[in-house]
Amino acid sequence: MMKILILNGPNLNLLGTREPAVYGAQTLQDIMANLRADVQGDDMILEDFQSNHEGALIDQIHRAAQDRFSGLIINPGGYTHTSVALRDAIAGVSLPTVEVHLSNIHAREEFRHRSLIAPVAIGQICGFGAAGYTLAVSALRAHLDKGH
Repeated sequence: MMKILILNGPNLNLLGTREPAVYGAQTLQDIMANLRADVQGDDMILEDFQSNHEGALIDQIHRAAQDRFSGLIINPGGYTHTSVALRDAIAGVSLPTVEVHLSNIHAREEFRHRSLIAPVAIGQICGFGAAGYTLAVSALRAHLDKGH
């Protein structure tokens, strides 16, 4: 049984109303419900957590390692570009991690082009909207199935 923790950072609780032209019209709850439906029957448990607080996200990363999760999917939001602590937590637990962004951060403002998370992730998916989460699950599963 594969257990995957999906973490969502600051302001993602506003999806559906926050800049829908950039982030889409779906709420975070809609995205997570659709993702669970996509993997139903796949011998996979998805658990999700959203917080606007860096320490709460770090606590969840630590818990994922303690509770023997198979891997992480993270949309760090604005912490992508600023949080050394979040980066260090991911590096510290050694769980395979896929970084996800709804928008293409490389096609936006220059300050969004640099990710502190990418160097400690197995990969980054951005620019595909909510489908990025589905792609992340697929990529993480393929990575884990290879025995990494």
